[in-house]
Amino acid sequence: MAIWIAVLCTLLTVVLGSLHFLGAFRRRRPKEPPLDKGYIPWLGYALDFRNNSSEFLQKMQRKHGDIFTVLIGGYYFTFVMDPLSFGAIVKESRSKLDFEKFASELVRRVFGYHPVSTDHKIIQLASTKYLMGDGLVVMTQAMMENLQNVLLHSLGAGVEGRPWSQDGLFHYSYNIVFRAGYLALYGNEPTNGTASKKKAQEHDRTHSEEVFHEFRKYDRLFPRLAYAVLPPKDKMEAERLKKLFWNMLSVKKTYTKDNISGWISSQERDLEENGVPEYMRDRFMFLLLWASQGNTGPASFWLLLYLMKHPEAMKAVREEVDQVLKESGQAVKPCSTPVNVTRDMLTKTPVLDSAVEEMLRLAAGPILIRAVVEDMNLKMANGEDYILRGGDRVALFPYVAVQMDPEIHPEPLTFKYNRFLNPDGTKKDFYKNGKKLKYSTMPWGAGTSICPGRFFAVNEIKLFVFLMLLYYDMELVNGEEEIPPIDNSRWGFGMMQPTHDIQFRYRLRF
Repeated sequence: MAIWIAVLCTLLTVVLGSLHFLGAFRRRRPKEPPLDKGYIPWLGYALDFRNNSSEFLQKMQRKHGDIFTVLIGGYYFTFVMDPLSFGAIVKESRSKLDFEKFASELVRRVFGYHPVSTDHKIIQLASTKYLMGDGLVVMTQAMMENLQNVLLHSLGAGVEGRPWSQDGLFHYSYNIVFRAGYLALYGNEPTNGTASKKKAQEHDRTHSEEVFHEFRKYDRLFPRLAYAVLPPKDKMEAERLKKLFWNMLSVKKTYTKDNISGWISSQERDLEENGVPEYMRDRFMFLLLWASQGNTGPASFWLLLYLMKHPEAMKAVREEVDQVLKESGQAVKPCSTPVNVTRDMLTKTPVLDSAVEEMLRLAAGPILIRAVVEDMNLKMANGEDYILRGGDRVALFPYVAVQMDPEIHPEPLTFKYNRFLNPDGTKKDFYKNGKKLKYSTMPWGAGTSICPGRFFAVNEIKLFVFLMLLYYDMELVNGEEEIPPIDNSRWGFGMMQPTHDIQFRYRLRF
């Protein structure tokens, strides 16, 4: 009998321990946010959140208010939905709210890269030097030259008339912007002489097309890979693609090219100096490719689509682009050298800037996550105090909390190209409860985890759209076709993608 009692006690201990691990015994403590664990131990609301994060968080906000804690896949997330309270979280020190812990887990899973403590500093220093200020001038020029090769190489090829070409707008935009951005960052085929230069440019076009083709395979798997819910067959494909990119973007192969960006080379050297082995630096190269090129192509798609669906917006932006080109002393002419759009020219486009900002408001859906290092106090803008529990995570979802708030942005589902401009052309301020907002949109994140390459990313988008409007007439094949819905599986990972492509046609303007 004593043996059976011991066995039962052991089983009871295991069961109770398992229930504790699964979160069954967690209770809301005094001054903590409302707690909602759902009905499934450990998983909680993981399925609801993964299926449609936006819809789920709107439902929770209606139920609990502007702050609540939910169980998602074994972790407790406290979501703050009041944009006036964002500053308290964004400005908090890493000793209390650490963004690197979650990011480190993610990059291990999706890129096979094991971060080191100096990574954030290395990325920040390289981005400040090469993707801002004078460095941004150089990178913008590199992007311009590679766009000329990828987008405009067939100008003056002897085709009579102005025939229409047709393609899927998402595929076309993503393809062109990704390839030009990849070449601008990772370098070009070496050249020797004029004939060799033409062959090198042709090689760059072919090679970048191959890279894009494989990248899209990986990109489609990315959301489920990030959530660790890939079925076995897709998991094998993801591992194949990882190894392919580790080899394709390896340090050895990258250094055989010309015009490697300082952003790439400086980070690689710094990692080497910090003792990171070469095979791991190869994986870091893959991380940089996705981080730099996984969002700009989809963003370019949305911007062109919104412009084509709103003729008044297309007219206003095109007039501005034509005027900026005219002021630069250049002109688009048949059989002439492609125009050169500089960073200085891109600083003179307030209408285009507003259209870009509006597109990002409608189509960017990142989730900002911090790990709560230890119990801490959070004071909301309304004066209420809450305790965040150490070991939990705190998260912001600006798409719902800011970008779709009708008080901040009236008619939030409508594309208004001049929404971010005052009548005199200056940048507009936005308010909530009569108080000026610091964050009226947050497509790039905020605080210490804000995207360090955001200025280059915007220039990539603007350069592509600038050239498309200068050189091509564009229209949707079916002008009555509705804008495709957002793919709900991609919430939280930056730019959203459409559930399906939409056909458009384009032809030279001259």
